[in-house]
Amino acid sequence: MRAQDDLYQGWGGIDLVVFSAGAYAPMRAWELDPARLDEMLDINLRAPMAAAAHLIPLLLKQGGGSIAFVASVAGYRGLPKAAAYGPTKAALINFAETLYLDLAPRRISVFLINPGFVATPMTAGNDFAMPALITPQQAAEEIIAGFARGGFEIHFPRRFTHWLKLLRLLPYRLYFSLVRRFTRL
Repeated sequence: MRAQDDLYQGWGGIDLVVFSAGAYAPMRAWELDPARLDEMLDINLRAPMAAAAHLIPLLLKQGGGSIAFVASVAGYRGLPKAAAYGPTKAALINFAETLYLDLAPRRISVFLINPGFVATPMTAGNDFAMPALITPQQAAEEIIAGFARGGFEIHFPRRFTHWLKLLRLLPYRLYFSLVRRFTRL
């Protein structure tokens, strides 16, 4: 992690690191592709975990700092066409929660960023309606405001994410029925 060491030396410390890589390929159960699964696991989960393993000792040494992980609301519960993407983001959510529990008492802030649909090249290939689609500028403003609030989870747009949070509370039978109805899959 030479780049990390160079930045640490050049700036005299680390205030905030945002892990924001992501890969997505729509995938149904009958389309599972081991090569694409590995790619999404590497980019969406293994890379941020490995980078955090290198960063955390520096933050502990300097006595503070912040880490932020961009996961997705697709990690809240299983969704159609997300057979690989959703589980990697769910695992990243769990990882961030675990780090928060370990690091908050040591003055290291951990943020979890769970966006809904943002108009990016990654979402441009979606062949379905994306509720509450926002621009990258709007997403950036939400993230900055979330950092200012200082809470653990930053999720947006709330008119969409609150519904998904509510769906997490439903029993499976009702959840599956509603998702099938709204997605028509």
